Amino acid sequence: MLADDPLGSRREVWSGSVANGYAEAFAAIDADPNNELVVAVIDEVIVGMLQITFIPYLTYQGRWRALIEGVRVSSGVRSQGLGAAMLQWAIERARLRNCVMVQLTTDRVREDALRFYERLGFVPSHHGMKLHL
Repeated sequence: MLADDPLGSRREVWSGSVANGYAEAFAAIDADPNNELVVAVIDEVIVGMLQITFIPYLTYQGRWRALIEGVRVSSGVRSQGLGAAMLQWAIERARLRNCVMVQLTTDRVREDALRFYERLGFVPSHHGMKLHL
């Protein structure tokens, strides 16, 4: 599913020693109580996923934030409400953890994703920046 879109198909590889990196990342996420990897399953097949990370901040009176990353929905089940249901679940999970906000990033070329997040109430309030190492 990570490679099931134009961007992911160029950067996600599942072979040889690279596969070990995914396994190590999964183990680290699984061991961290402030990280959750969530999957959506239909007929025993994983068709959606996201990662939610809970982060303490010194701003907003020391409240926590939830960061949503790695949102993926299999191409065969897109536009059927699954992505919205997953995000609503994650937002409710953040509320249960007493987070002050939920934030996420998406690549600027993902125009459909940008519209999708805005329909769910997210606003493009900041400019995200990255430095690949």
